[in-house]
Amino acid sequence: MANSDFSRRAFLQGSSLLMAFTLMPAARKALADTEVDTLGTVVLAPDLPGSLRTNPYLDAWIKVGAEGITVYTGKVELGTGVKTALLQIAAERLDVPPAAITFLTADTALTPNEGYTAGSHTIFDSGTALYNAAAQVRQMLMASAARTWGVDVAALSTGDAMVTAPSGARMSYAEAVAGVDLHQYATASSPDISPEQFKLIGHALPRLDIPAKVTGGAAFVQDMRLPGMVHARLIRPPRPGSQLTGFDKRAIEGLPGVVKVIEDGNYLAVVAKDEWQAVKAMRAGYEAATWAGGDVIPDQAVIHQVLPRLQSRRYPIKHAGVAAPSSGKTYRARVTKQYLMHGTIGPSCSVAWLKDGLLTVWTHTQGVFPLRAGIAEMVGLPPAAVRCIHVEGAGCYGHNGADDAAADAALIAMRLPGVPVRVQWMREQENLWEPYSSAMLAELEASLGSDGRINNWTYQLWTTPHNERITNAGRLVPARMLARPFTSMPSVPIAQPEGDGDRNAIPLYETGATSIDMNFITQMPFRTSAMRSLGAHINVFAIEACLDELADQAGVDAVAFRLSHLTDPRARAVVARARDEFGWPRRSPAPGTGIGMGFARYKNIMGYCAVAVEIQVHPQTGEIEIQRVVTAVDVGQIVNPDGLRNQVEGGIVQSSSWTLYEALSYDAGGVRSYDWSGYPILRFPQLPRQVDVYMIDQPGQPFLGAAEIVQGPMAAALGNAVADATGHRRLALPLARKA
Repeated sequence: MANSDFSRRAFLQGSSLLMAFTLMPAARKALADTEVDTLGTVVLAPDLPGSLRTNPYLDAWIKVGAEGITVYTGKVELGTGVKTALLQIAAERLDVPPAAITFLTADTALTPNEGYTAGSHTIFDSGTALYNAAAQVRQMLMASAARTWGVDVAALSTGDAMVTAPSGARMSYAEAVAGVDLHQYATASSPDISPEQFKLIGHALPRLDIPAKVTGGAAFVQDMRLPGMVHARLIRPPRPGSQLTGFDKRAIEGLPGVVKVIEDGNYLAVVAKDEWQAVKAMRAGYEAATWAGGDVIPDQAVIHQVLPRLQSRRYPIKHAGVAAPSSGKTYRARVTKQYLMHGTIGPSCSVAWLKDGLLTVWTHTQGVFPLRAGIAEMVGLPPAAVRCIHVEGAGCYGHNGADDAAADAALIAMRLPGVPVRVQWMREQENLWEPYSSAMLAELEASLGSDGRINNWTYQLWTTPHNERITNAGRLVPARMLARPFTSMPSVPIAQPEGDGDRNAIPLYETGATSIDMNFITQMPFRTSAMRSLGAHINVFAIEACLDELADQAGVDAVAFRLSHLTDPRARAVVARARDEFGWPRRSPAPGTGIGMGFARYKNIMGYCAVAVEIQVHPQTGEIEIQRVVTAVDVGQIVNPDGLRNQVEGGIVQSSSWTLYEALSYDAGGVRSYDWSGYPILRFPQLPRQVDVYMIDQPGQPFLGAAEIVQGPMAAALGNAVADATGHRRLALPLARKA
């Protein structure tokens, strides 16, 4: 499968015309015009919508020729269904059946550079670009046909990749493109279409990525097999910073099937003809290696006392407003979050092949272009001599070990020219070497004015970076272990309104005088980086806990209190819809029952989400059962309702796991969560008993992105429900963690 697909891509690279599109106008007005956008790509055309800002040429996105229509995106499928949704958008605006399009994702040799697939930006950016670019390309094809026939373009119609004249004359897109030059900038405006005319957008289309996954097909990079491929395994130090003091290389080289043993500074790897031989050589290598030293790891029990003492830089996030007369009613909270793992179901994997001077890397990275730059620097090749092709991986949202595994494969392939090399991490390597989600501490104080409204809001948080993506070779773990190691670039937080640890730290509610600061810690006990929602998970949890407590002090229903502090009508609409569908404040008469509400607009610029939950806390065991979840979401124009529902339901499950159970286990001796027994995740019996998702469509409005909108509100709703059920406010995540 892999071979035929990639050779087809290579063929398409040399074929005729490319085309690109643009979504609904102004979908990116929320982001300031800068030379580099928030995903790290250079802005060339700041007035264009979506990713056309960074990739303005139409032929970067679409190709039309005798072989058919090919559409390109720099975003990747991570199991969220976005490949299907993007295809729907392109097919809708090109007015062709989805099956008529060859749809190619993130490949540095073929697709536009859209930075990372992250932060709910795929539909927001790439979908917007495709929406507009496809419409413009279709219009240009129609204009070409009109010129050929000498008729008014307004009299023409399209369908099934054909242009039709009132006379009945027909011209295929492949014929019409002969009179079109698609190598030109897109325009800021696109031909309009009424949402009532949509044939694909707003309708469920079966997901492209599901069949292979449910039939045991070759669905992931882990499944790739190339002719003559060898298998590599790594021998990692016991902890970051350890130094190799001894290694019996010859003993490993003599093992059956071993092709090569690599020793370069603190970097050790073995290569064998088959996978089991590689595993046995790796195990022998662990026995043959001795190490000394290593980075100091604090004790988990005191991490939130340690964080404020570490080297940090304070970033003012928001300081505004004047406090009104106070009622004297105040709420103070100290909220903590532990380090979390991505918990990737399939450990990271990559395949690399140095052939005829070109290093090709197949990888489940979230950013093929940044990874290419890092790998090229690490191995000493020009970027043009490195090609990174995305292939799905078995489960991850965020910066896990994918980039590092790709770097491993590249390093080893450089030492075995002409031979495809497959690197497969082991479970303990994934758990011990992936970048974690940061432990965080937030301190909040808020008060009510004499009018019963929030009068003063002070919020301060401490966090290590949530964005250690690949900005240079030093961000890659293998590059740091070499005899001539690379150094990571300094950590820099993502600016507002996107935010880093401070994502969603600014309440959407009216809060009177507001003071919000982030203490950005750069002296890190662990490498930390992006995991779904970044700091929004704890920040929304903290904000919504405060709203409940202030509502209680004001003697006002928690939902009514929220609505009285929200001015955005779409925010009010999702809260009201969740309230009504839940039947708030209805609850079971059983003891230990609790209900809770959580709300946020992701990053305050993207999708809206409100969640109401009902839980049962068992008095003897403290076990928390999620009885019912009702959520209302508004993500602008819905592309694929089934895909959106998948995302919301998946986010509910993921957030429930984080909020109730997950925490990295470690002490001064090292990380203890090296397998599933040491890292608790939500199990099937702990799934919510009932989940109802209500989608508020906004036909014709910009796409807002959906993948990460629910994590914060779900955490908040659970926290508020636990407080309601027990009469005690728990502010240390995870909530169900045993002492």
